[in-house]
Amino acid sequence: MSATASAETATAEPHPLLRKLLSKPYPAVMGVLNVTPDSFSDGGQYFAPNRALAHAQRLIAEGADIIDVGAESTRPYGGARPVTAETEIARLTPVLRDAVALGVPVSIDSMKSEVAAFALDTGAAIVNDVWGLQRDAGMATLVAARNVPVIVMHNRDKADPAIDIMQDMLAFFARSLEIAGHAGIPRGNIVLDPGIGFGKTSDQSKIALARLDELKSLGLPILVGASRKRFIASVGPAEPEERIGGSIAAHLLAAQRGADIIRAHDVAEIVQALRIMVAIEEKR
Repeated sequence: MSATASAETATAEPHPLLRKLLSKPYPAVMGVLNVTPDSFSDGGQYFAPNRALAHAQRLIAEGADIIDVGAESTRPYGGARPVTAETEIARLTPVLRDAVALGVPVSIDSMKSEVAAFALDTGAAIVNDVWGLQRDAGMATLVAARNVPVIVMHNRDKADPAIDIMQDMLAFFARSLEIAGHAGIPRGNIVLDPGIGFGKTSDQSKIALARLDELKSLGLPILVGASRKRFIASVGPAEPEERIGGSIAAHLLAAQRGADIIRAHDVAEIVQALRIMVAIEEKR
């Protein structure tokens, strides 16, 4: 990315919704709502519409600023079953409108422009694309036309332990920003996500977190979703539901290195940790 482009990014006027979300003294918190039968983190606990809505209500009560709704498992460790856009939409239909009515901005976690369009029509306010505008050619056009914030996540088809993961991310984001620019997406509408666990070894996920501040050179907000990810278990064996402590540690470090949004399953614990971090920092 050129110095000129970087400067333009740094001075881009944020989308009004992003400006509001990022105005807090600590990162905004995105609560995860999986309406899938095969999520790595919750095993389909919220696949039933009534349970999904109840969980969304709980996430909001615990302090979630955004609810991220996904209807296709994209778990990064293999075994996820791809589904059609029609299946995603069928899973979202009995849940999404009621989730939007709860009053907190809803993001749609999908790599398919058809699904994203349905969700935006139903009231979702943010698109969360785990392939960073590079998998579905229609996604950038849709986001530009709707003038909504978009989360651009780094991803790879498979991990390669031999690569420099930071250079790979920077090259990937340069391509995503080029696609966004050609489509007419304002830079102030874009959030970058390093994609912890996606197309990365456990060590590469740790590197991405440790060197997160390097992505800030792109001048865009950063979202980090390290919640319950496998790299935590590489330090000490633990099943996904047993990784809350590791999730908190990773997210606090991410906040200190410039993360603007934290995507989490365990919202109450993360919100408490962030508030305590800020309260302690204020006493320095």
